[in-house]
Amino acid sequence: MREVVINLTYLLASAMFVFGLKGLTHPRSAVRGNLTGAVGMLLAIAVTLFDQRIIGFEMIIAGAIVGGLIGAVFAIKIQMTAMPQMVALFNGFGGAASVLVAGAALIESGLVDITGSMTQLVVATVASGIIGSVTFWGSLIAFLKLWEKLIPGGAIHFPGQQVVNALLAVVCVVLGALIIIDPTQISLYWILALVAGVMGILLTIPIGGADMPVVIALLNSYSGLAATATGFVLSNNVLIIAGSLVGASGLILTSIMCKAMNRSLANVLFGTLAPAEGSATADEVYAGKVKAASPEEVAMLFDTAQRVVIVPGYGMAVAQAQHVVRDLANFLTSQKGAVVEYAIHPVAGRMPGHMNVLLAEANVEYDQLKEMDEINPTLETVDVAMVIGANDVVNPVARTDPKSPIAGMPIIDVDKCRTVVIVKRSLSPGFAGIPNPLFAADNTLMMFGDGKKALLELLSALKEG
Repeated sequence: MREVVINLTYLLASAMFVFGLKGLTHPRSAVRGNLTGAVGMLLAIAVTLFDQRIIGFEMIIAGAIVGGLIGAVFAIKIQMTAMPQMVALFNGFGGAASVLVAGAALIESGLVDITGSMTQLVVATVASGIIGSVTFWGSLIAFLKLWEKLIPGGAIHFPGQQVVNALLAVVCVVLGALIIIDPTQISLYWILALVAGVMGILLTIPIGGADMPVVIALLNSYSGLAATATGFVLSNNVLIIAGSLVGASGLILTSIMCKAMNRSLANVLFGTLAPAEGSATADEVYAGKVKAASPEEVAMLFDTAQRVVIVPGYGMAVAQAQHVVRDLANFLTSQKGAVVEYAIHPVAGRMPGHMNVLLAEANVEYDQLKEMDEINPTLETVDVAMVIGANDVVNPVARTDPKSPIAGMPIIDVDKCRTVVIVKRSLSPGFAGIPNPLFAADNTLMMFGDGKKALLELLSALKEG
């Protein structure tokens, strides 16, 4: 009867995970989905502790209190603009937990003869050690790249990088086989984790810039796969299911990110965004064609605009301008009678859904957020499109230049709007490293300056006007 209750509770928790993920697919139901998944996890943890009654609860309670306090401090202190770094760290912690739990299970088993379910334990332990270690160290590098304090955010390459990665993969396979043959060699497991960690570092350092959303989604998938392997180590059904859900959703999200960039996963992992030989230089694209405008001049455009589209990008996140953007949109709606919408590109920012998170934090109405495919067919009817800190996701060379590194990448077609206002500090290129002809288009005005400061001046000019 006890086992039946445990399995039924695991089934209920698994169902709540599924419904939680379903809720997360839409902004309006995201909070409910998050709570549903959290309650499901609480049930899974509670019944697992009930099942393992031989465990002393003192250390578990102490760990929960310490971890809860750390999590609460981070939740309060971390700015929404730093959320990509936090997501990368969360992925890494999941991988590290899998490595440690699987290693502890291997030590506890004290196996000599490997038969039946014992083989499952050791094979799963090896998989957990490899995937978990790659996830942890790869996520740590992703965190540092996003933080841009200790290492640069761009790609880092050295000669023979792919050969070294291939050799490390072979070493991991050999060490894994040796552990399966003789699982009493516990030290080999930690050597395996160390080698896999080096591989995780070397797999992540060549990736940077616009590819970071894809990497974060992929590392999220890795953390789920590591959890699944650990579930097989512990013979815990709910951990297997939860890990599989995370792994599958991460792979789906990775596929969506790659599609949004018109690049394969292999190209993201092993290639780089770089201008092709013979590409137009910034001087050739911009010389004598860029038209700068003051906030007062841009305010005059909005006075008569009936439909306005705002395209947020990474620059908005850096300037922490989301609240000013919301105030500007609210003023245009309430005082000018304009219809204001937000055009969201899938890879804008530094993590999947980065712009959605920032705008939700500023209490922007969900109905105003429009996905790229939804809003593109109607952009020709837009009076003013305001691009805030975005570059590659609105660069028309993706449609016009087959030699461009972003050729074929789906973009937000703001160049088709009647007037385009670009808010940027300078004409510096985006992560692809190429100039943007949109900045020099006849229907484009450049409002140079820090995003938050420039928008505050624009809002002030609108109120005074």
